[in-house]
Amino acid sequence: MDITILVKLTSRAWSLNILALLHSGVPGRQAPLMAATSASRTSFASSLGHLVQLRLLERNPGHGHPLRPEFRLTREGVKIAETASRIVRAVPDDTEFALLRRSWTVPILALTDTPRRFSVIKSHLATITDRALSTSLHQLEARDWLQREIDTSKRVPYPTYLAVNKGIQINRAINQTS
Repeated sequence: MDITILVKLTSRAWSLNILALLHSGVPGRQAPLMAATSASRTSFASSLGHLVQLRLLERNPGHGHPLRPEFRLTREGVKIAETASRIVRAVPDDTEFALLRRSWTVPILALTDTPRRFSVIKSHLATITDRALSTSLHQLEARDWLQREIDTSKRVPYPTYLAVNKGIQINRAINQTS
């Protein structure tokens, strides 16, 4: 999956979960989706609106009430929902899923299938700040989804980051072609 799309998609906490639920057959009405995500009303509405804006979801014409519309996946949304479903299935635990909902977790894991330097990760995620990247790397390392190694083969040693354990499972779910 394109890293730019992945960054846009994961900028809202519940986007991946909504797509995965629609892929698994949950009806496209707001009430069943919101109940299945256990998201707050505001956060859910923000994520749903974001998916419509990204053209991954659309209103299902002729279905639903104007105040309670029904949604369906677009053609592009079907492809991305399949990937979202694989990502969500890789992390079934609710406490670990909280880390997955963070903005930069999935894009960072998508990039770290091979050891990467901080500057290389940052260059692929153009809009991320140094602080946000550093914080995300520390959180992923603390959860043991990312491994930090010091490369001493050069004159100036530097750290590299590599997805491990759940992190590599998520990486494979993202990069798997179907």
